[in-house]
Amino acid sequence: MSAALSHRILGTRRQLVQLSAGLSRADTCIRAGRMSTAVAMDRVITLENMNPHVKKMEYAVRGPLVIHATKLEKELLAGKSMPFTEVTKANIGDAHAMGQKPITFIRQVVSLCINPSLMDDPSFPDDVKSRAQAVLDGCKGSSLGSYSDSAGIEIIRRHVADYISQRDGFPADWENIVLCAGASEGIRGVMKLMIHHDNGIKPGVMVPIPQYPLYSATVAEFDLHQVSYYLDEGNNWGLDIEELNRSIEEAKQVCVPKALVVINPGNPTGQVLSKQNIQDIIKFAHENKLFLFADEVYQDNIYAQGSSFHSFKKVMMEMGEPYSNMELASFMSCSKGYMGECGLRGGYAEIINIDPAVRTHYLKSISAKLCPTTLGQAVMECVVNPPHEGEPSYEQFTKEKKEILSSLADRAKMVADTFNSIPGMECNIVQGAMYAFPRIELPPKAVEAAKEQGMAPDVFYAFDLLNSTGVCIIPGSGFGQRPNTYHFRTTILPQPDKLKAMLEKFRNFHTQFLEKYQ
Repeated sequence: MSAALSHRILGTRRQLVQLSAGLSRADTCIRAGRMSTAVAMDRVITLENMNPHVKKMEYAVRGPLVIHATKLEKELLAGKSMPFTEVTKANIGDAHAMGQKPITFIRQVVSLCINPSLMDDPSFPDDVKSRAQAVLDGCKGSSLGSYSDSAGIEIIRRHVADYISQRDGFPADWENIVLCAGASEGIRGVMKLMIHHDNGIKPGVMVPIPQYPLYSATVAEFDLHQVSYYLDEGNNWGLDIEELNRSIEEAKQVCVPKALVVINPGNPTGQVLSKQNIQDIIKFAHENKLFLFADEVYQDNIYAQGSSFHSFKKVMMEMGEPYSNMELASFMSCSKGYMGECGLRGGYAEIINIDPAVRTHYLKSISAKLCPTTLGQAVMECVVNPPHEGEPSYEQFTKEKKEILSSLADRAKMVADTFNSIPGMECNIVQGAMYAFPRIELPPKAVEAAKEQGMAPDVFYAFDLLNSTGVCIIPGSGFGQRPNTYHFRTTILPQPDKLKAMLEKFRNFHTQFLEKYQ
């Protein structure tokens, strides 16, 4: 089968081919052959007639590198000899998969919510029981197995509003709170409101580059126009207003810019925006009449001295009118922070200042999904209503939270310091979040070798790293980067001993890689 025919059947663009190039040529042909057989059987949905926007979607953090890493894991378990003894999946921010222990208070509350018969067990503290009982009282039939309201259990929404009010010093209305199955689902639910073409011209969504690929994937799926703006690597990935102006002026030629996405603290870049920077961004959004998406899921993950988290809502309110009247959706999750409860899928969106008629239709839209997982809602109750001083769980909860965040701060420093000590690598300070996004030097011979294999150079590097060391990272092209620069994203989540070993593998590999292609 010719490469051209394979590409046509797979319905991919060149970029996707590059990101998928780690699959062997034989495996690619087998996959294409299976699809060709399905087409020959006259399926109702084929690659030719399926939704083109779904085909256009890309999501690098769970792409071909991760598929290959899982394959290597299985081969190791089967006894196959390799240059390494384990696969380290540093591709995704999954804290518990990397060995982080759950917060006791959270798991105790969830346990009682699932099995209320344990309420009489004296080993559960009273504050755990009171939290669990409040959640159950908010459930129909006092069971976590019942549907909740589409926007979530009311008492938890009220507690989220209390949490935001205490955090920002400005009141929050519980009716503006929508619980969701992780922040990702909340972001998609609000962005869906943007889908409206004005005389055939797409709405534009301004997305940072590098970006978390949820945004580019969602923009593609919803047939919106991605308006990319570059973060300033030379200024620790800061957000430059001149760059925002350049980006939006170019975009106005092809779309109608409607929204601005800001990720703070940053993913994949680990920066924390200053208050002044946030004020400037808000002014820019107001001047250009943009709906603000504030992705703030890493607000507990602040490590660098002098860095502080400032919520967009708080800064807007401090700035007063007209900025305090702007449309804003901000998002939080139980997957990040000190909690790391990725699989339980809990999160919230606070949506303010939107048109009441639009709000009605938004609530109608989310009602079609019935409700977010009640298990995730129970976790969010623990996040926004943790043990208070004087309650029996307070001391242990505080100790566990502090230990996790302190260890993450140490690991953030270790990662940046190590990468900066390796010739051919540069890494900005990891001020927050859970990732580093170092820049790597790739010799011309390596770039040419990648080209010969039909790969982007950073994808070529990442597959070589995985096959040589068992370390799985995601190439910068999966997040976006300036032309002719090469990066990768790695988490800082492996436990300290494994992280140290992983970084030494990086040092040895990168040194040998440069020697090989000099």
